[in-house]
Amino acid sequence: MNHGTVIVADDDASIRTVLNHALMRAGFLVRTTGNAATLWRWASAGEGDIVITDVVMPDENAFDLLPKLKKQRPDLPVIVMSAQNTLMTAINATECGAFEYFPKPFDLNEMVNTVRRAMQARKPQRPDGRSAAGTELPIVGRSAVMQEIYRVIARLTQSDLTVLISGESGTGKELVARVLHDFGTRTGRPFVVAGATALEADSPARELVRQAEGGTLFLDEIGDWPSDVQTRMVRLLQDLDVRLPAAPGKNPVRIIASTHRDLRKLIELGSFREDLFFRLNVVPVRMPPLRERPEDVAELVQHFFLEAERQGQPLRSIDPEALEMLRRHAWAGNVRELENLIQRLLAIHAEPVITSQMVAGVLHEPKPAAPPKRPGDADITLAGFVETYLSEHFAKLGGQFPDPGLHDRVIREVERPLIVKCLSVTRGNQIKAAEILGVNRNTLRAKIRSLDIQVQRG
Repeated sequence: MNHGTVIVADDDASIRTVLNHALMRAGFLVRTTGNAATLWRWASAGEGDIVITDVVMPDENAFDLLPKLKKQRPDLPVIVMSAQNTLMTAINATECGAFEYFPKPFDLNEMVNTVRRAMQARKPQRPDGRSAAGTELPIVGRSAVMQEIYRVIARLTQSDLTVLISGESGTGKELVARVLHDFGTRTGRPFVVAGATALEADSPARELVRQAEGGTLFLDEIGDWPSDVQTRMVRLLQDLDVRLPAAPGKNPVRIIASTHRDLRKLIELGSFREDLFFRLNVVPVRMPPLRERPEDVAELVQHFFLEAERQGQPLRSIDPEALEMLRRHAWAGNVRELENLIQRLLAIHAEPVITSQMVAGVLHEPKPAAPPKRPGDADITLAGFVETYLSEHFAKLGGQFPDPGLHDRVIREVERPLIVKCLSVTRGNQIKAAEILGVNRNTLRAKIRSLDIQVQRG
């Protein structure tokens, strides 16, 4: 049975052969070519129901050909494949109106199933003459997990949907938000970052929305927001009429949020509003930690070397043993930690090649000694402080289980003195105090103001 005709264009004969056999077994007629000129001649003459094309061919780049092809035949689904597995390739494919993008090597069964979907759809795709070819982005990696993220991001650039980006600190959540804005329908409009501190009062919060009008409002690390800020954001979203799903082009601002915390667990613990979660979790995007994609370390290192060269440093290289050490490292701070380490290496060493000895010296730096305690200073860990408090509290109650008001009393009797003690030990350094308490420093600053704590420095 003939399900339709597919034109396959790729200068690699082996790719043409594999796709020809697989598509013919699936019931399609297939025409293959190794150049863009023949593809254009066939397709512009009305031949073929679907096109599968490589990006780089000997005579023309597919991204130059696709806008012409979409103008000539707007109902022709085009599937793009490429060995240049970067985020820009995925975005360019989407902007040129591709039905789907496949990084090489691709799954043959998935390709055949996509051809079936395209044959069923056979409806106009959005033509777009914009081209960002040659633009560089700070999201780097060719691993399989990153390829899937690129495909998702590329689709989302052409929508107005609310996106929730999750991932550990240093994985590039804000970078993804900026890509969605810069390469989306709101490019050139404001991109406004809003943390908990900026949303503490209704008036500043609404001012942020006014600043972001027509553009994107990026809600940074929402898992660290106190309950009053969460409530304020729910009211703002209601005012903006952000629905699930959002109607394209309807919202005065596009909402993109990020979190390094598991919001579902926070909901179970009662520390995050479920209604806010469902408003923001329209399209979830998870950024993987670097330890889940060690094959990307080499490309990231090269990217940071080139960044340093653009800033006036000589171009460096790294020996294989040193690179393997970096691949094996756990990277608790993810890509940001790797970037900082490369910058440190380049600042310390002037040699043209980074060696394993240099990397070892930076990876295994001894931690700085803790500052000596002043007289009267006590150990200051959250677990120890709360344990002491509860022990004393239960003793007062004669071992009886406390009344349901325990939570409010813990907040009232523990939170303020705990923060005061941390600030005392850190001599007013709020960043160090936030690290000790395990909270975001913006959250700590909000608590300091709400609890009317006077910070003494020195």
